[in-house]
Amino acid sequence: MTDTVPTGLIAILRGVRSDEVLDLAEGIVAAGFSAIEVPLNSPDPLASIAALVERFGDALEIGAGTVLTADQVRECEQAGARIIVAPDTDTDVIKTALGMGLTPYPGAATPTEAFAAIKAGATKVKLFPSSAVGISGMKAWNEVLPAGTELFPVGGVGAVNAAEWRNAGAAGLGLGSSLYRRGDRPEDVHNRAQAIASAWAQAH
Repeated sequence: MTDTVPTGLIAILRGVRSDEVLDLAEGIVAAGFSAIEVPLNSPDPLASIAALVERFGDALEIGAGTVLTADQVRECEQAGARIIVAPDTDTDVIKTALGMGLTPYPGAATPTEAFAAIKAGATKVKLFPSSAVGISGMKAWNEVLPAGTELFPVGGVGAVNAAEWRNAGAAGLGLGSSLYRRGDRPEDVHNRAQAIASAWAQAH
């Protein structure tokens, strides 16, 4: 991956159907995103993950979101998922993912939760909801969390503030409704992905 390709950008396709996911993903991959996440509360999410892995698994990481149990981690791994994104800091989910060679992104809303995730072995933490923590809050977290911890704001992030978050120390962003909403056309998602990637690349 070259310096000109944005890294750390994760597309969150909540509600996506398995019969449309590949068409939607084309534009996201073309924009240079690093990963695509299919939340498990989407229709037939494991089928979507498996299809994405088969088509795009060599180009970027494919994973599952809203993963709540260790059993779900195992199901996602069987579908080919490489990243496991959770809304909380369940240590069983983190440790199961790590034990299977997957990368967990546990969700934390406070520094206490972030430290719990790190103690369980996570190095990448989903800052959620980032709109509540704020950029100044994330800067404060970064000052106390162990070196090497990467924070990924999710919730309230998009093209309008991507550069601001990156300049404040975010390792990446999780893009949900600012990128994709159920029923969106592939060309619209592609255009949003390009705008987000451009804003992220222009930071610093």
